[in-house]
Amino acid sequence: MRPVDAIADAYVEDSCALDPVSATYLGVSGHENRLTDYSPDGFAAREELTRSTLARARAATPSDDAEQVAKDAFLERLTLDVELYDAKVPQSQVSVVSSGLYEIRSVLDLMDTSDDPGWENVDARLAAFPRTLDGYRATLLDAADTGQVAARRQLAEVAEQIKSWTGQVGSSGNFFLSFVEGSGREGALRGQLEQHAREASDAVAAFGRFLTDELGPRGREVEACGEELYSLGSRYFLGTTVDLHETYAWGWQELARIEDEMARVADKIIPGGSVDDAVEALDADPARTITGKEAFAAWMQELADRTVSEMADVHFDIPEPVRRIECRIAPTSDGGIYYTGPSEDFSRPGRMWWAVPDTQTEFSTWREVTTVFHEGVPGHHLQVAQTAYRRETLNRWQRLMCWVSGHGEGWALYAERLMDDLGYLADPGDKLGMLDAQGFRAARVVIDIGMHLQLEIPRDNPFGFHPGETWGRELGTQFLREHTRMEEELIKFEINRYLGWPGQAPSYKVGERIWLQARDDARARLGDRFDLKAFHRAALDLGSIGLDPLQAALARIQ
Repeated sequence: MRPVDAIADAYVEDSCALDPVSATYLGVSGHENRLTDYSPDGFAAREELTRSTLARARAATPSDDAEQVAKDAFLERLTLDVELYDAKVPQSQVSVVSSGLYEIRSVLDLMDTSDDPGWENVDARLAAFPRTLDGYRATLLDAADTGQVAARRQLAEVAEQIKSWTGQVGSSGNFFLSFVEGSGREGALRGQLEQHAREASDAVAAFGRFLTDELGPRGREVEACGEELYSLGSRYFLGTTVDLHETYAWGWQELARIEDEMARVADKIIPGGSVDDAVEALDADPARTITGKEAFAAWMQELADRTVSEMADVHFDIPEPVRRIECRIAPTSDGGIYYTGPSEDFSRPGRMWWAVPDTQTEFSTWREVTTVFHEGVPGHHLQVAQTAYRRETLNRWQRLMCWVSGHGEGWALYAERLMDDLGYLADPGDKLGMLDAQGFRAARVVIDIGMHLQLEIPRDNPFGFHPGETWGRELGTQFLREHTRMEEELIKFEINRYLGWPGQAPSYKVGERIWLQARDDARARLGDRFDLKAFHRAALDLGSIGLDPLQAALARIQ
């Protein structure tokens, strides 16, 4: 009786069968012993499923308003998926955070390793690495034959990343060998794990050489992707179309506004001092410094648990299974912080991860209070885990499979600012940390659009930064150095990320902008009847959807 939901639920089942790696990310059981087929035939099968499902969904008639929201969201996502296939983006994208290689390496972090059956699944996947990467090579070469290939510099950066994973550089050792060393298994299973870990490591190392020696020479010389491809990426990550040139200009203004506010907060920390003076004082404060990765993970866990306890039933409705979150140090040192959602049955909880660079041993808590709010509650964990819980109102695709970066990252950034509104950043140091993170996201808008569209830096920009010059990697790196307080390794990672994943980085701040506008519109429309907790509940109950369907659905709230 609910045709759209039936089509969407079938799509989840069929997609997981064709993409078992994504099934593990989604928390759907039954596919743990296989890797996704990244060969040309594998990509073609997933593309055909998307196209046929899109045709069926377009023809379906929703049974009520809830199904209409689901249909709008479903069509918006699948239509863009088809456009991406047409542009050969999935078949050609190789970057430090997005590729078939990255997916099969990082999915191992999410696997159940509590017993022999779990390790047998790990073993099966490790054994499949050589064959899987052979198929992936063929896909990348086919795409290159049509002129679709990543930038040469990005391919080189991924090759260096591979050297870190396989223990050829850095101090973290070989990820694959270390992974199975901690298995605790004995006998034949232990021997298989060690053999297949070596073979997987060798296959990954060989893939790195393929990127350097065979695909690299065919890579684009120019790292910028250009406005046409960037516009497609922007629509995909936002779920709406924005004026890129207006957004670029807004990014400059927003960064200037945030830095002015940072100066006012810094004055509360060091009267008469600059932001740099305040940062120096905060970093020198032993009460705000933690030494060691495990100690830092424990600090994050305590803050995340306490925040959940204080938020539940006061500012947000948080179901019992959603009140569990885990904070972990990632097994690689690539840089970056990220969240992974719970499994469908919540046996695997939502987790926030930090891939700490090799060189980092000390952590300043004033910088990371807002990070915990962003990745945990009321940020990603509340949003993602609560969506997964809403079986009574959302179909399976909405709960598990739909993710729109502008919606999700925009909400998490909105959540950081909301915690300030709720009084959780009354400490000037924590407030400065939140503003520093906000400024970083505003700088991303400027750099990402500027580099990929190869725009001219405004001659009247508020910082006097290289007026009239054209954006590129070097100027992007310098801009981040001047407007963030990040370690050099993290800055390098960020620039590689932007240049290899066009349109994703601005989705945080642009998404927050649209969330704030939606809230202001609801407040103006409802007047005295506006209730912030009710607005949040109604918005989150929609699940993760494109920002166009989100604004349309929120406009119907009475």
